[in-house]
Amino acid sequence: MYKSACTLFFILICSIQAFSQGTFSISGKVKDNQGGLPGAGVYLSGYKLATVADNDGNYLLPNLKPGSYSILVQMVGYLPYSKSVIIEDKSVKVDLILKENTVLLNEVTIRADPNRAKYIKQFTEYFIGTTPNSKQCKILNPQVLNVDFDVTKSLLTVKTTEFLIVENKALGYRLKYMLDYFEYNSRTRIIYFSGHPFFEEFKASAAKKKKYIDARETAYYGSSQHFFRSLYQNKSKEEGFIINKIVQTPNPNRYPENYINENLIKIKTLPEKTGIRKEAGKIDPGLLEFWTKQKEMPRFIDKFSRAEVNPDTLVHDLNDNLKWINYTDALCIQYTREKESLAYSNTGFWVYRPLDIPEHELSIVKLSQGPVRFYANGSIYDSRSMLYEGYWAYEKIGDMVPMDYVPISKR
Repeated sequence: MYKSACTLFFILICSIQAFSQGTFSISGKVKDNQGGLPGAGVYLSGYKLATVADNDGNYLLPNLKPGSYSILVQMVGYLPYSKSVIIEDKSVKVDLILKENTVLLNEVTIRADPNRAKYIKQFTEYFIGTTPNSKQCKILNPQVLNVDFDVTKSLLTVKTTEFLIVENKALGYRLKYMLDYFEYNSRTRIIYFSGHPFFEEFKASAAKKKKYIDARETAYYGSSQHFFRSLYQNKSKEEGFIINKIVQTPNPNRYPENYINENLIKIKTLPEKTGIRKEAGKIDPGLLEFWTKQKEMPRFIDKFSRAEVNPDTLVHDLNDNLKWINYTDALCIQYTREKESLAYSNTGFWVYRPLDIPEHELSIVKLSQGPVRFYANGSIYDSRSMLYEGYWAYEKIGDMVPMDYVPISKR
């Protein structure tokens, strides 16, 4: 039997997608309703490419390959802005219109929340992560986060109208992250967040830079980005990935749903139907407990399929720049060139595996809906449709590298 030991994590990182041949540019003007905005910062989400608008508000992002991009804009006094742009076979011109940040312009009354520190700590763990790299990360401006916890839904939500600044001393990056949304449901234990990261490299000595490079290599290899890049190139097995299926089968230890419901109703309504008063002992507590536990049991159990999935049967071409996958049940992705770390094994992210399966990094990928499209650089067009469990759920922002990252060594 194969089942989850702990939590399912759904992570959406809305980043850019770039791929194939030819180079083009994105240009235009940053402005508000009064005209051009000189000095506005213009960034390419997921990359290290950025520019500053000139005296007339004009900007230029050159040397881009065909693909889908997210442009980020930051300007003091204005709300952060993002715009999706698709490059096909020619350069694109698009104006970026900002809105004033009325929160900064008006006086704001902030009520003290005695639980804020606890919620910020939860957010940091579920957004940045708890890996060794994550522990060397720090959010420099947590005061910009707006935190809310809905007791009735057991739902923690976090938003902000400003760029979140994250310093990653392990990988040598300073991230500006436009957080669109974050939520954690403590009932389902599912995390979802979306946003747009921009990477700035630390200035460092040669020795320090080598340390950063080594850490980035480790973070990249075996990641979902690495897997989808290799899958796009039809080199997933060559690069160390083995794909199996996790097949759901009916739980043989659970009665049918309608039979469970019938018995629960019968037990709870017996006194009224028979005219017997609800006195202690009239309802068998052991029987009630049995059917309640039956109700709580999973309807299905996960079983590991020994048959390897052939990438040729999984991946389909959509066009020259885009491929797609669609499948039932779930995929089990093993990365055979790295073993699960001790730090990982001591967390609640790990998943059970058959005893004869080596302790390689293992991730489960379920689809909430398909198909899912992906690009040559490993980015997912429909990433909200993917539910990660295992190693890919464990590694979050603290282990993220730019989408145009090119590893130096081969593993």
